[in-house]
Amino acid sequence: QVNLVESGGGLVQTGGSLRLSCAASGRNFNRYKIAWFRQAPGKEREFVAGLYWSGGTTAWLDSVKGRFTLSKDNAKNTVYLQMNSLQPEDTAIYYCAVDPYTGGLSRIPSPYLYWGQGTQVTIYS
Repeated sequence: QVNLVESGGGLVQTGGSLRLSCAASGRNFNRYKIAWFRQAPGKEREFVAGLYWSGGTTAWLDSVKGRFTLSKDNAKNTVYLQMNSLQPEDTAIYYCAVDPYTGGLSRIPSPYLYWGQGTQVTIYS
């Protein structure tokens, strides 16, 4: 069992920054992949970024490359999504998710078994 708790969302002006946190509890994280998804009103859930907890490969949504970065603190079992140069189209609920299965880093929601409750990010112009 993995529990995920997101935090760090908020209301910021265009061009601003936010750092989202995803605190995970559970075991055997080295085998897992963790990702951030977002969902805007009336739209499907969209992959934003992901990584292997053990390190190495990361994946990104093209529209956030160069603006968002991922980092993790192994001691705290926490993954961070630093979001810079935020735009109104980044407005969404952001979720972190864990895929505990073997295989590649998926950009679709279905392999991700564990999900956080989400944190709202709103960008105003």
